[in-house]
Amino acid sequence: MLGRFSLRSSSRSLSVRRLRAGQSWAERLPRGTGLVGVSAALAAVALTGFVASGRYESFVVEQGRPLDFIARMCGFGVRRVTITGISRMYEREVLAAAGIDWRSSVPFLDVTEARDRLLRVPLIAQASVRKIYPGDIVITQVEREPAALWQKDGVINVIAADGTVIDAMRDDRYASLPLVVGENANAKLPEYLALIASAGPLADRIKAGTFVSGRRWTLKLDGVDVRLPETDPAGALARLVRLEGRDKLLEKDIIAVDLRMPDRVVVRLTEEAAAARAEAQQAQKKKPGAPT
Repeated sequence: MLGRFSLRSSSRSLSVRRLRAGQSWAERLPRGTGLVGVSAALAAVALTGFVASGRYESFVVEQGRPLDFIARMCGFGVRRVTITGISRMYEREVLAAAGIDWRSSVPFLDVTEARDRLLRVPLIAQASVRKIYPGDIVITQVEREPAALWQKDGVINVIAADGTVIDAMRDDRYASLPLVVGENANAKLPEYLALIASAGPLADRIKAGTFVSGRRWTLKLDGVDVRLPETDPAGALARLVRLEGRDKLLEKDIIAVDLRMPDRVVVRLTEEAAAARAEAQQAQKKKPGAPT
């Protein structure tokens, strides 16, 4: 009986396979498949026309991406954004930088992309973006602190301690910051700040520092240019501190002090002082018995 049953089963299976092999593709498909296929084709054509006509772009501008739109309709729109660590930026600037607005949705917000966008803002040193369902976004950021002003080609920018440009000089908020001038002077800011710290009683009188030829500093003190050497500028500045304490050098009629040579100090007089000195020398020569 087992043998007969197996044989009958094999024969029946073979006949079914032969029957199915004789069917057309249309007969093999489940009922309703044709209707679904036609509907999908029509939908594809409609979508193509919707995109080609420009109405899709208009929809995205007005309502956001389709997935965001659907998520908002389901109650997952961004209802509140909490920003911590903000001090010099406006909230609207942070949101615009992160790419978050009323069209966004929590499920389809890419927090990694939003964080990367924030880090492209020079003023922001660190940032994180977190989603809290159903409708909250939390942004935590650390802003760079303004450390100095940098002037190059007549343009003044605000820079951080590492020399990064973080803002343009638009008002007087940063007017009290140290000023460095010249090519790559921003990258040498730590060196300049160290010079100011080593200037002792002259520190408050230093108004600016110009980085010359990518090698050395010239300081501006109360209208007097102080030219420092490439090597050991702090030592040369210490010499100036001693000279000022002993001879009040900077109170004299001079416009420049050259400290680039270790064994001497060269000063440049103002035009009036130079003219007066020249007249005094001529008068001295005219005196009887004066050397000629």
